[in-house]
Order: sequence, then structure tokens, then C-alpha cells
Amino acid sequence: MTRHLLSASDLDRAAAIDLLDVAEEMSEAMSREVKKLPVLRGRTVVNLFFEDSTRTRISFEAAAKRLSADVINFSAKGSSVSKGESLQDTAQTLAAMGADGVVVRHSGSGAAHRLAHSDWIDAPIVNAGDGTHEHPTQALLDSFTLRRVLHGAPVSGAARGAWSTDLTGATVAVVGDILHSRVARSNVHLLGTLGAKVVLIAPPTLLPWGVETWPAEVYYDFDAALADHTFDAVMMLRVQFERMHQSFFPNTREYTRLWGLTPARYRALPTGTAIMHPGPMNRGFEICAEAADSPRAVVLDQVTNGVAVRMAVLYRLLTGAPGTGGAVGTALTPEQATPAGQEGTL
Repeated sequence: MTRHLLSASDLDRAAAIDLLDVAEEMSEAMSREVKKLPVLRGRTVVNLFFEDSTRTRISFEAAAKRLSADVINFSAKGSSVSKGESLQDTAQTLAAMGADGVVVRHSGSGAAHRLAHSDWIDAPIVNAGDGTHEHPTQALLDSFTLRRVLHGAPVSGAARGAWSTDLTGATVAVVGDILHSRVARSNVHLLGTLGAKVVLIAPPTLLPWGVETWPAEVYYDFDAALADHTFDAVMMLRVQFERMHQSFFPNTREYTRLWGLTPARYRALPTGTAIMHPGPMNRGFEICAEAADSPRAVVLDQVTNGVAVRMAVLYRLLTGAPGTGGAVGTALTPEQATPAGQEGTL
């Protein structure tokens, strides 16, 4: 892992597993009565959001605060951006204020990369979603959730080697609007890195040009894919109408009939198949209420796990923990893992 996290492809297998393992430690810390850790005390994290978001922004804010960092939330609405201020001017303003880390979400693909490779600000950059490009922390929390589905949560206090596992042997379906989905792109990278097989299912009009070169199998027919594979998880994607400027399918009813997770398709899945969704869900459209509310749905687990994963990312990037062999460092030390006002270790 480099100084920034801009893409899921930035992570090799060792770095990805390391982040998932640190996230397990963060998750264990979050289960305590006092949830704060002092590792980022005195640091300032800026959430620089040029796009609307609920889950991602709140998740990063909670993650930074639980690491004892100071948090500044920037929203383009009501800021000088609405007066024409550029990304460069905004970044230089944040640098002048002493930002130690910046979490950026932007409608333009490549915005996070531009910020990270400019001389506008000297701080680690975390990509929280850039256009239709990538959303690496979402892929990390999806892999974290899937790893728990497959292997369970580690036993409290167990040595890291006992639960540092990847996703080898898992088969994951990603269904829906692949064309506009940064979540799909990041998951294809990361799930493949961790050893899982990815199957993309979508109408031809909602698949990007060149998808045949991706490390994934492609289906246009949801039912055919269900017949050919036994899925460990089915990840449904929201159709992003706000990014569409033309018709990509006849109508919503036709989409649901052919590519939605209907009650019939849900019941046809193996009993162990996890139902995933990055949110927000459109019930009755891409996913039926029966599936969304079933015991097999891990959608709320994804939200919970997102905080622990983003704590791990901020910890690794902002503390500058050294890495070996592509990994981004070692486990929290006892001193770092001691909550403010408490004694104990992870």
C-alpha cells in the first residue's frame, strides 16, 4: 500500500489481508464500553465531499472520531465551490489549515488521483468514490463482511495468524448497473486479489466497454448464471438513474423481471448465500423486500463493518506504519490499542 488509497488495485494480497486483519482488531475495540482509541489524537481528518453521501461520510467521520482524530466535514453545498472555487483552491485552503489526512468524494473520475499527485496538499488521500471510477473502502468492507460470512469472526484474543485468511474458493455475483458502478470496479479488483471468483450479471447496455478484459465472468441472463454457479454471495447494485442521460432498458418493470433479485430468484439461492448491497436499496426494484429483510442479508453488517475498515485505513495511512512485502504494517501495539482512560490490549 502506498501513501494514499486511491484504488483497490493499489492493494496486493498481503496489504489487503493486513487491512482486513487490522479492521478485525478495530471491530473488537468497538465492542468495548469505551470505543475510542488514542492513535490519531492531535491529527485532523477532513471529509471533502463534493457529492451527496450519507453512509460513507458518516462512516468516515465515526471512524476518525473513534481513533480520537479531530474531524472537519466539508460539503460542496453551501461552500465557496458553489461560487466557482476550484478543487485546487479548496485543497490549498485545507493544507493551510493543517489537514493531516483527506477523505475525498467527487463526481469526477480521477479527482482523488489528481489531488494525491499534485503539490496542492501534502497529506494522505483516501478515495471515498470518484465518479464511475472506484470506491476502494467499500470493496474492503464488502470483503471484510464476506470473509466473516465464510470463516466467521475471529475468537477474541486469538493470534492474528489464526484468522488471516483470504477469499479463495468463494464465488460472488455482482448484479445490476455495472456501467456506472465504482463499487463494482473496486470489488472486481479486490475480490480477485483475495482469490474469489467474480461473476458480473447485467443487461448488455449496463456493462462498460472492455468488460471482457476484466478478471470476471460475464452473464446477461441472471437465471442462467444461477443455474451455472453456486454463489457464496449475491451483491445487488442500485441502478444509478442520476448518471443516465438516455434509456438503458425498456422500463423498471422489465428490469426487475430480468435482472432483479425477485422472491423467486431469492428462494432459488442456496441457503448459505449471503445477500449484499452497497446501499441505498430500491426495494421492489433491484431487490425484493423478502431478500432485503431476510436473515441472510448482511447489508447492515456491511454498514457496521465499514466503520472498522475505515478505522484501519485511516490508522495505517496517518500513522505511517511501515510495511513489508506489500503489507502496510503490523498489528496495533498495546499502547496504541489502549482506549483513552482505560488499560488493556486488543
